[in-house]
Amino acid sequence: MKPLALTLGDPAGIGPEITWKAWDRLRREPDLAFAVIAPPETLQQIARADHPVREISALSDTKAAFADALPVLAIEGHAARPGHPDPGHADTITHSIRTAVSLTLDGQADAVVTNPIAKDVLYRAGFSFPGHTEYLGALCQGVDAPYHPGPVMMLTAPDGTDRDLRVGLTTIHIPVCSTCDAITPDAVLDAARTLLGALRLDFGIAKPRLAVCGLNPHAGEGGALGTEEQDIINPVCRLLRSEGHDVTDALPADTLFHAEARQTYDGVLAMYHDQGLIPVKTLDFHRGVNVTLGLPIVRTSPDHGTAFNIAGQGIARPDSLIAALRKAREIANNRHG
Repeated sequence: MKPLALTLGDPAGIGPEITWKAWDRLRREPDLAFAVIAPPETLQQIARADHPVREISALSDTKAAFADALPVLAIEGHAARPGHPDPGHADTITHSIRTAVSLTLDGQADAVVTNPIAKDVLYRAGFSFPGHTEYLGALCQGVDAPYHPGPVMMLTAPDGTDRDLRVGLTTIHIPVCSTCDAITPDAVLDAARTLLGALRLDFGIAKPRLAVCGLNPHAGEGGALGTEEQDIINPVCRLLRSEGHDVTDALPADTLFHAEARQTYDGVLAMYHDQGLIPVKTLDFHRGVNVTLGLPIVRTSPDHGTAFNIAGQGIARPDSLIAALRKAREIANNRHG
């Protein structure tokens, strides 16, 4: 069992703080041992006296250090002021992500867990990707995924019972006004195939049941409120059922996430970002996890942002990062059989 590779995220956000808090809670759980890829000073500047940093030369040293100190695989960077985002950190932020992905592709880590980044800060430094998900897809390009390739963004969180709500997205970081044009048969089919593959392999569900959201109110109301369901989504669902998959036709999204409905499926395919993320974050905001599906590596992340407004105040909650670390271990174990 290899360690997990945790990225720095934006050093001016809450990433360093929640990293320390997650380590403090998990330091007695060797299966969840992780190393942070970061400038050591970034972690040291907010460390307590009883929270030492230990620089390691290789990820293989992580477990030996983890119980007593936060393992850090050092990269270059300069000091950050909590709550003061600075495009000057962009190279360090992306270097951390690239290194984590490379080490995981090389088999030195079992998964990548990413601390939050602020895309607008990176955009000002020339970052050309809409978000983390797309950047990770580019970094893994040319390496085969273990099921239908993505990347597809999934959000998962406990639903208040003994189950998790898992929602994959057909479209991700695009303007709402562009969503209709982006909902094509190929887009829906690719996202559904990736999500079904992930439910089987990453989440260990032998025959997953997939519910599909409509794009329009009331799933188009038979064409009266839009025809995307009739023309695009339902034909894809019929194709998937002909292949033996348990997939619904397009369903009204506003009745798909209540407690009784959640008992009828193992995952949901939403058509656009907020359609899928709002129910997950409403059910359990603090333990939501972002999972990137269809990559050759396992990648999870906390389901929240950099929270510059509370950075440096000592009040950030590590729950979502801890959930992301646990989910990364769970998925990695499932992939390894």
